[in-house]
Amino acid sequence: MLHEQFNPLREQQLQVMDKDGRIIRKDLMPKLSNDDLKKIYYYMVLGRAADQKAMNLQRQGRIGTFAPVYGQEGQVASAYALQQGDWVVPAFREHALALVRGMPLKNFYLYYMGHETGSVVPKDARILPVSVPVGSHPLHAVGIAWASKIRKEKNVAITYFGDGATSEGEFHEAMNFAGVLKVPVIFYCQNNQWAISVPRKIQTASRTIAQKAVAYGLPGIQIDGNDIFAVYAETKEAADRARRGEGSYFIEAVTYRFGPHTTADDPTKYRDEKEVEFWKQRCPVMRLKKYMENIGIWDDNQEKKLLAAVDKEVEKAVDDAEKTPIATVDEIFDNTFAQLTPQLVEQKAYLKKVQDEKKARIKK
Repeated sequence: MLHEQFNPLREQQLQVMDKDGRIIRKDLMPKLSNDDLKKIYYYMVLGRAADQKAMNLQRQGRIGTFAPVYGQEGQVASAYALQQGDWVVPAFREHALALVRGMPLKNFYLYYMGHETGSVVPKDARILPVSVPVGSHPLHAVGIAWASKIRKEKNVAITYFGDGATSEGEFHEAMNFAGVLKVPVIFYCQNNQWAISVPRKIQTASRTIAQKAVAYGLPGIQIDGNDIFAVYAETKEAADRARRGEGSYFIEAVTYRFGPHTTADDPTKYRDEKEVEFWKQRCPVMRLKKYMENIGIWDDNQEKKLLAAVDKEVEKAVDDAEKTPIATVDEIFDNTFAQLTPQLVEQKAYLKKVQDEKKARIKK
């Protein structure tokens, strides 16, 4: 088991590929075909393109506040290591891996447009909707995994969260339940170095986040979260272990948030640009691209075709989302209570008046 070779208490980190796309641990290379690599790369590029489009839309006032995935696209390899029946319990920065699970790109935009159908998950996707409260959702993953254990199923649950979530009480409750009940759940911490404006170094006295698993009786490991081979290998190992009935697992994926915490944040106020540039030299998308170029399965022509196809896919998703009818005033209010309160009756009447005035202006 890899967690036995890389001890978080000794600050040992699993890395298979270096920042320049060179393999430094051939003995740890997972079995991924060239087609697998191209699929993973496609989802990473699509996630980044969708992210950039969303940023532009937000600045234009066409969607609400959202949390960019920029820099953390290595998460795609983790989702790729799962089986169809497994459950994914995300936070709010997992839209790249959500695409791997079958979440339509259109839904990503609908969610941030405030449309309720943005949270409607396709039946076979097995991924929960976005969870905005920090650290509350790992408990849900433990519950799902417990249900799988009771039903004697072979499904695994995996929950994704950031380093900031490990400072929340619910996170520790989830870890404790998982350890005691030995449920098939994987805790995947995307340590992106910042909890909004709070740096990793003052969030915890632990030298690694992975070592927190020890107190709960779980195996834990720290990996290079921007190395798709390390990410895939360790997620698959954790999932296989859970399927064998050997219990829960903790992965600390060391990565970096290139952009703001959300579009309401300005990271230049609290972090050094040199730090950002340091991590951009370790970009997960760039590293995989370099590796594929090094082994002769990727070139500039393929890159241009992919970028063009991805841009077209993103534009279509946005167009489809913006053409989706918005909820009516009646739908918003009448499905809240059996009988509206006096305050809601007043609010409903006001909103209808605003909409009527807007329609009148448009007609003019």
